[in-house]
Amino acid sequence: MTDALLYEQDEGVVTLTINRPEERNALSDDVIFEAFIDAAKRINTDNSVRCVILTGAGKAFSAGGNVKHMRDKEGMFAGSPAELRESYRQGIQKIPLAFYNLEVPTIAAVNGAAVGAGFDLTCMCDIRIAAESARFAESFVKLGIIPGDGGAWFLPRVIGRSRAAEMTFTGEMIDSATALDWGLVSRVVPNEKLMDTARDLAKRIAVNPPHSLRMAKKLLREGEHMRLDSLLEMSAAYQALAHHAKDHGEAIDAFFEKRDGNFKGE
Repeated sequence: MTDALLYEQDEGVVTLTINRPEERNALSDDVIFEAFIDAAKRINTDNSVRCVILTGAGKAFSAGGNVKHMRDKEGMFAGSPAELRESYRQGIQKIPLAFYNLEVPTIAAVNGAAVGAGFDLTCMCDIRIAAESARFAESFVKLGIIPGDGGAWFLPRVIGRSRAAEMTFTGEMIDSATALDWGLVSRVVPNEKLMDTARDLAKRIAVNPPHSLRMAKKLLREGEHMRLDSLLEMSAAYQALAHHAKDHGEAIDAFFEKRDGNFKGE
């Protein structure tokens, strides 16, 4: 992995840290894009991973696109309209595809400002926990551009159409208390307790049978666009697999013996 995105694993929990504090963890070049893609591939092919925490180094979660690069029309912002379109398709748009399709539960530990593409990145996660200092903005309109990374798909699914429209059309920042009130985040905690809270939640998730976690997440994702009858068919097939997994038997034994289960992903 690159230093732009730190990858650390503690038992079944992987912590990904966007590590560009001097740039407020901007998301504007192939190095960081490829780092996310590589991390997603690594996680999806490693059955020891049961939960992922995503956070930012320094005082910001992520400021999104590098505005200086926009001004100077360099990097991903260089070239003709056709070239820019391709830059988005082959660059930053790979992040929502890779991160949304992570097979394990994901937690965004939002330690500071999450702006533009950085805000949309939090919405790609299953769960969001905010530090008191966290701030959120779908700020593209303030720069005369639009959400180019899938934000128009993610945000309404997280907070509903009306509030998503308000954030998109005003580009204004909301604080952590408003984010909690709007259901954007699950909880707000003191800054110094953010990572401990995220790790505690990740561990509570990770103690469960890994195959069940991955199948449950897949059902939640598919349920966003699938017909009920189709989802029920998929659920029946997954449930049949789950009932014949060794971890299911271990879970039943642990239930009756009033002890914690020892799940091995079998």
